[in-house]
Parts: sequence; C-alpha cells; structure tokens
Amino acid sequence: MSLTPAVQTLIDEALAEDQVFNDPTTRALIPHDQEATAVLRAKAPGVLAGVGVALAVFRRMDATVQAEALMADGLPLKPGDAMATARGRAVSLLAAERTALNFLQRLSGIATETAKYVEAVKGHKAAIVDTRKTMPGWRELDKYAVRMGGGRNHRMNLADGILVKDNHITALRARGLSLKQIVAMALKNAPHTLKVEVEVATPGEAVEAVEGGAHIVMLDNMPPAEMRRAVALVAGKALVEASGGVTLTNVREVAATGVDLISIGALTHSPRALDISMDLEF
Repeated sequence: MSLTPAVQTLIDEALAEDQVFNDPTTRALIPHDQEATAVLRAKAPGVLAGVGVALAVFRRMDATVQAEALMADGLPLKPGDAMATARGRAVSLLAAERTALNFLQRLSGIATETAKYVEAVKGHKAAIVDTRKTMPGWRELDKYAVRMGGGRNHRMNLADGILVKDNHITALRARGLSLKQIVAMALKNAPHTLKVEVEVATPGEAVEAVEGGAHIVMLDNMPPAEMRRAVALVAGKALVEASGGVTLTNVREVAATGVDLISIGALTHSPRALDISMDLEF
C-alpha cells in the first residue's frame, strides 16, 4: 500500500507514544553498534495485511535499517511463515518492535476475519463490506485491511454518500414527512454524483424507499425471512444491503436471501489481533 501523509503521521504518533527514542532497557543492555536481523513470523494461520506499514516503522525509527517484505499483503499465512525482515542496529529494531507489530497484528487480524466472512458466503452474490466503525485515526488502514481480506469498503467518511438512517427519519417524520418524501428530499438536495441509501426496518419501508428513488436500501436487523421478502419486493430496482446482527454463524443464511451487500461492523470495531512475533538473529 502507499504510505499517505495520514499513515505517515500515524506512524510518527505511534512511535512518539511508545517513547522509542527513550528506551532505557535497550540502552542499558545492547551495544549501540551491534547489528541484527529482525524476522517477522506468523504464529497463527491468517491473512497478511500491513507488512509495508510495519517495515515503514523500522525505517522511520532508523533510516539505516534495510527492510524487505518476503510476502505480499492479502496472502494466506500459516504458523512459521516469515513475512518480512529488517536488518540494522539491534537497538533500533528492539525499540520499534512493539509499534511495528501493533500495526501488523491489528491489520492482519482484520484481513483474517474478513476472509472468514468472504469464504462463508462463497457461491452467493453478496459482497462483504465494512462500516465506519473503525479505530479513530486508523480508518484508512482498517479499510485497507478489509480489502486485503477480500471484502469491500462502504463509505470512507460522511462525504462519500448519503445514508439516511433511523435518526434522520425520526427527525423528519416528526415534521410530518413520509419516508418517500424524505428520500425525495435527499435526492433533490444532494449533488447528482452521490448515491442515496436509506435504512429501513420492514419490507414495506423498503418498497417506499425505492418508490422515492433510493439507489440502495439497507435492511436493518431484519430476520432472514423478512430480508427475502424485501429483496423480492425491491425486484432489482435498487441494491439491497443487509446490516445488523450478522455473525459468522448466520452470514451464509443472510447471503442466501439474495441481498447484494452485507455490512459488518465487527470487522473493524472489534478485530482479534493475529499472533505475529519478531525474532532477532545475529
């Protein structure tokens, strides 16, 4: 991945947070001129994501470090796989270790979890997509990791599209507007380049949203039987997204209803870090 200014800033902030230039343990024990090679290895099966960011951490810590990726993001990992090496002063490698692993473990964890959902819906047309439930400041990286796991990105931010959610609808219904009128208002006042998505709670609301001109209908926490009915009623006039309460246990059943998209907040709001270690070789 390309290291955008936002990602570079995040790396700098993470290194500063860990006080990498003030490491009394390493300074007291390791000669400044001793060199070593750090090998980043998987300790659990998964999908790799963030190797370029992890290596950028070592280079940012010490410009003399020679870092090399041995595997590309998006590839499957098995225990023992070496994904990258970094050679340079041992003091630099040790100081940057935790920060580099934090990036690599979180992003690989997101990619790994995403890949599980993608595999679970194989054979159905539904795409697995993320949400904006990301770690503050990490959105660009979190969503990159979703793509590495085979998923797709929903809105990157509020400016990416119009999503009329329950609270918008409640506020406007209090003013006497119907759902169809709310959708029409969004279409009228929005730039023509943006799509309008509407969150609905029943198949009937899905029909009303489509009649109002919605491009995408989000079925919020609907049981699969209701989803199937909504998909049939929409009849291809808009994309249909399932959202809310989706887990690995039920995602295939959700996909079988015929929805086009399945959005899952858990991909990024509570990922389990993939177990990855750094071993020093001399």
